[in-house]
Amino acid sequence: MQRLHLHLLSDSTGETLEMVAKAALAQFEDADVVRHFWPMVRSQQHLDRIMAEISANPGLVMFTVVSTEIRARLEQRCTALGLRSVAALDTVTDALETLLGQQAKGRPGRQHMMDDAYFRRVDAIQFTIAHDDGISAENWEQADIILAGVSRSSKTPTSIYLANRGFRVANIPIVVESPPPPSLFAVRRPLIVGLTTSPERLIQVRRNRLLSLNQAPETSYVDSDHVSREVQYARRMFADNGWPVIDVSRRSIEETAAAVINLYNERHNIRASSGADIARDDQSWSESRKGSAQ
Repeated sequence: MQRLHLHLLSDSTGETLEMVAKAALAQFEDADVVRHFWPMVRSQQHLDRIMAEISANPGLVMFTVVSTEIRARLEQRCTALGLRSVAALDTVTDALETLLGQQAKGRPGRQHMMDDAYFRRVDAIQFTIAHDDGISAENWEQADIILAGVSRSSKTPTSIYLANRGFRVANIPIVVESPPPPSLFAVRRPLIVGLTTSPERLIQVRRNRLLSLNQAPETSYVDSDHVSREVQYARRMFADNGWPVIDVSRRSIEETAAAVINLYNERHNIRASSGADIARDDQSWSESRKGSAQ
């Protein structure tokens, strides 16, 4: 199998470029790709140093660079080396310029500006970390979303991912022997979503977790009957309270988060369009979602 060197060059953090490359590479199985990451390239001197490294490991060059001078130099150097270069966002930017009737602002890292949205995201992350695993139940009313589920149902990683999207998230474990506090059933503002999974998948995840901690994998935590009762108990709670349910058995964290965001937007749109009392809206929305499995 031929090895491909993929050079990702950006004048900012390179986060967007990395996601584009990751999404594209996911379409190819067993590809032997070596990724080289070159962020914060904002001078021709820096570019020249990088081009020496690229010349030593020739391959595909993907870039997000707004400086016309640096971009032109990069493309010239790639052409001279016989390398293909791809501007990852050009097609989208060109289409937007045409449809919006304005020219794109040539500022590197513009999506990472410390504006109000940035500080809201920081606040969301701080809130989410402080309200992990059932902590600070007295503040749950301030959350945008509350995730509920049995242990190892991806509550925490999904919460953190959502926080990075700007949502204030709390999460709580559903434990048969220790029911949630009454405050969970009294909140009005947050969207509560139940996360569930198959008992078989849950046992596998829990067993791997115990092994990683060098603990004996033969406990009630991974007992088939006990785990089945846990899952049934949580599902019954979700159904009794009309909370929407997402089965995470075959979902990535990103897919689970996307499903949660869809539910949040759906609920928000119902509230905005009806203009009705929040409690009545919530009851109507819950009835429409009751028993659902996204």
